[in-house]
Amino acid sequence: MSATLAHVTAERIGEALTPAGAVAAVEEALRAGLDPAVGPRRGILDVASGQLLLMPAETAGAVGVKVATVAPANPERGLPRIQGVYVLFDAATLTPRALLDGTALTTLRTPAVSVAAVRPALLRETGPLHLTVFGAGPQGTGHVDTVAGVIEGHRPLGAVTHVVRDPSAVTGALREGAALVAAGSPEAAEAVARAHVVVCATGSGTPVFDSGLARPDVVVIAVGSHDPDRREVDGALVGRAQVVVEDVATALREGGDVVMAIAETDLAEADLIPMADVVTGRAELSADRPVVFKSSGMPWEDVVVAEAVVARLRG
Repeated sequence: MSATLAHVTAERIGEALTPAGAVAAVEEALRAGLDPAVGPRRGILDVASGQLLLMPAETAGAVGVKVATVAPANPERGLPRIQGVYVLFDAATLTPRALLDGTALTTLRTPAVSVAAVRPALLRETGPLHLTVFGAGPQGTGHVDTVAGVIEGHRPLGAVTHVVRDPSAVTGALREGAALVAAGSPEAAEAVARAHVVVCATGSGTPVFDSGLARPDVVVIAVGSHDPDRREVDGALVGRAQVVVEDVATALREGGDVVMAIAETDLAEADLIPMADVVTGRAELSADRPVVFKSSGMPWEDVVVAEAVVARLRG
C-alpha cells in the first residue's frame, strides 16, 4: 500500500469542497459523458441491525468503493443512521490514494445529486425560495445547505421548515432561522402549502405529506429509501409530476416511490426522465406542473465527489 495514502476526515471534506462545488462536480461528470446506467450495482446485505452496502465505481481518473451501513435504530442512540468509509484508488495503477469519511461524503454527495437533477427548476424564479424538509438529520440539513449554496446570487432563501415526528428529540444544529414543527400539525401543513421545494429525507415507508396541499409547481426531492416497497411521496403527486431519476433501471429496481406508482398505474416507465438528460439540456423541466426527483443513491456519485474532494486537497 502507498505510504502517501491520505486520510480525509469529515472536517477536511467540508473544507475542501462546498455543497455548490459538489453539485458542479456531479454536473461536470454527466456533461463529460458519464453514464449512470453503466457500472456495477450496489450490493446490499441484510444484517441483524440493518444493512451493509458495498458501492464500487470508476471514472476515467479514479476507482473507488464505499462500504456503508444503514442502522435504522441509530438516531435513537445519538448516532448517524448511515455510516461508512470510502477508499479511492488511482485508475491507472490501482494504488490507494485516499481513505475518506464515508458518512461525510454521503452527506455531501446526496444533496449534490438532488440539486443537480432539479437545478433548472430552482432557478426559474427570482423571488424567495421557501423550503420544507421532512427530517432534521444530516441529509435534511445537507439539502438545505446545498439548495442555499446553489441559489445564492440568483434568489434568496425564504422560509426553511423542518418537519419531524418529535421536535424535542432533535439535537443537531439547524440553519439559523429554520423552524422546527411536528409532523401532522397545522404548521406542517402550512409549510407544505407554501413550499417551492419539499425534501423528504426520512426513514418512512409511507407518504410523509398530503400532496393535495402542495403548490402546482412544487419541486419534491425524495431520498429517504432505496427499497422498492417503501415510499415518501404518494402516487397522486408522482402521477401528475415530471419524474426525474438517477437512472431508469435503478429506479425501477430500488425506487419505491416510482415502483409503487407504476404498480398503481399512476405512472408509466416511459415517463421517467434520467437526470443526465436534465443536466445536459436534453430534457426540460416544466414550470406548470410538479417535479419529483427520486434518488436511491448510486456508486458513481460517490467516486465523482470523492475525486473532486481529493483533487481540491492536492491543489
